[in-house]
Amino acid sequence: MDSSWMTAAWALPFVIPITIWVSWSDMATMKIPNKAVLALMVVFAVVGLITLPFGDYLWRWSHFAVVLVVGFVLSAVGAVGAGDAKYAAAMAPFIALSDLGFFCFLLGATILGAFTLHRIARASAIRARFDHWESWTHRAFPMGFALAPALMFYLIFALLGS
Repeated sequence: MDSSWMTAAWALPFVIPITIWVSWSDMATMKIPNKAVLALMVVFAVVGLITLPFGDYLWRWSHFAVVLVVGFVLSAVGAVGAGDAKYAAAMAPFIALSDLGFFCFLLGATILGAFTLHRIARASAIRARFDHWESWTHRAFPMGFALAPALMFYLIFALLGS
């Protein structure tokens, strides 16, 4: 991990509630609210400006642009949901380019864990408690339930690695 631990320390208190919001919303409605995407972007815009060297801060915004374009194409061909693509783009500036391999590994592990937890919850009494959630019967997996925690875990690892 690079020296973005300070960014992680400042961002994490704001990212945690956004993570809960995105995960909950995507499981309940199979949608990630645009307000959550914008909230995450505002967190990086403010925290990144305070904690990163200005050149690094500007470079990290290119991560947003690249992921947004790739996400738009993937969404257009039906490979990912539009909300997932937008949220992934909003997450991208938080990830140091030098950490991309680690983040991909972490994202893969988070997807497997989230998928397993979702399927266990769907087959348990939790489903009865939240029987109105669309993700229980939808053909697609609520990827926000994995994307949002992946960023949170990345920031936690950045803090632990400092």
